[in-house]
Formats: sequence, structure tokens, C-alpha cells
Amino acid sequence: MRRNLNRFGIAALAAIICLLFGTESFGQAALAALTESPVKEPASNVDFFSFQLDRFNVDFFVRLAIDLLSMIILIRGIYFRVYRRIDFFFTFFMFNLIIFIITVLLNSNSGFSIGAAFGLFAIFAMLRYRTEDISARDMTYLFMSITIGLISSINMGTALEILVINAIILLTAFCIEGNILVKQSFSKVIEYERVDLIKPEYKAELIADLKDRTGLAIHKVYVKRIDFLRDTALLKVYYHNVSNQDV
Repeated sequence: MRRNLNRFGIAALAAIICLLFGTESFGQAALAALTESPVKEPASNVDFFSFQLDRFNVDFFVRLAIDLLSMIILIRGIYFRVYRRIDFFFTFFMFNLIIFIITVLLNSNSGFSIGAAFGLFAIFAMLRYRTEDISARDMTYLFMSITIGLISSINMGTALEILVINAIILLTAFCIEGNILVKQSFSKVIEYERVDLIKPEYKAELIADLKDRTGLAIHKVYVKRIDFLRDTALLKVYYHNVSNQDV
């Protein structure tokens, strides 16, 4: 009975949070968890003071190894290779590990369902609306980290099936971020003093000057603002990250 109430509370909290912050799709998934049939109580309770390690068996460590290997490939092999940033390494890995452990512990009690998993995922979806310093791309990597943790811990298939699912996610991310499907384009805002080159007829000279002075493979320039009093212009330049330099 207590486990059913806990499951009900998690889904209800997730639904309320998601509806307040505008994530209707996750809120609906969490609400669906409320209508599921109750889970049967386990036949026996585990003695709290026993020295048994029922949950930390071979299955747990295999799932943990698959999860950590997937995260190393995603963050070190894809994210760091493209962006050369380590700011969110701790965040990505710890979110993934915490979600993995929580899900394994709850799932081991036979009181955790797919609907409750979506409810738990929906709770963390609110971070996208409450954290302004994280870009949409970084938040996507955070969601992928959470998803890999959920898949590795709650998937009821074989180890090979978990590997295949994680491999699909990693391969898709690599194809998009690795300039295979599309060529990555980044942008910077530059304050430029040569306002004589911002005329449309001098576009080629402007791009050539910006390439020479910044060392970036600039292919597009957009004039955001012109200040004739200071003889400066605010430009937004778009460039390809061909050398995996810091962006």
C-alpha cells in the first residue's frame, strides 16, 4: 500500500509541476501514471538490518557499465570533441548516475512503472524553464543523459537490447554533431569598426576581412545595429567549426 501511495505521489507531483511550467506532454504522461492499475505488494519484505546485497547483483553492475560507457561516448566522445567545454561534465554525469540509481532502487521493489518513470523524467523537464544560463543544446545533452540513465536501468530487455537502444541514440547524436548529416554552423556577435564595408556591394570584402582578423571560417554576416556616432557596427557572423576550436 505504501509503495502505491509513493508511486501516486511521484506522478501527481510531476503532473502538477509540468502543467505549471507548460510541459503539457510530460504532464499528460505523468497523469496517465495515476490511472494505471495498482501494483501488487511483494510477498516478503527485506530485513533492513540484514547484510544481503540483493539489489547489487551482476545485472546491476552490467547495467551500470553499459550506462557509464554510453555516457563516456556521449560526453567525452561527442560533446567535448565538438565544443571543447568541460563546464557541464559534472552535471551530465551526476544527473545520469542519480537517475540510474534512483530508478534501479525503485524498480527493484516492483513498484516502479513506465508511467512513473515518465513522471520522474518530467520533474527534471522543469529545469529547462527555470535555468536561463544553459543553452538549448546543453539542455538537450542533459536530457539525453537522463534518458540513457532511465533506459539502462528500467529497460526489461536483455543487455544487448539496451546496448542497441543506447547505440541508436549515440549514433544519431554523432551524425548530427559530427558534420555527417549537416555541417555545423556557429555564431558570434562582433563589434566592427569599419562601417564602410557594411554596404551590400562590399559583402565579399567584409567577409574576407573578418576571416583574416578572426581566423574563423565565416560564411555569412548579418548587420544587427549601426552606430554612426561611434563609427561602429554590431555584426552577427556565422561560421563553420572545421578545426574543432573553442566556440
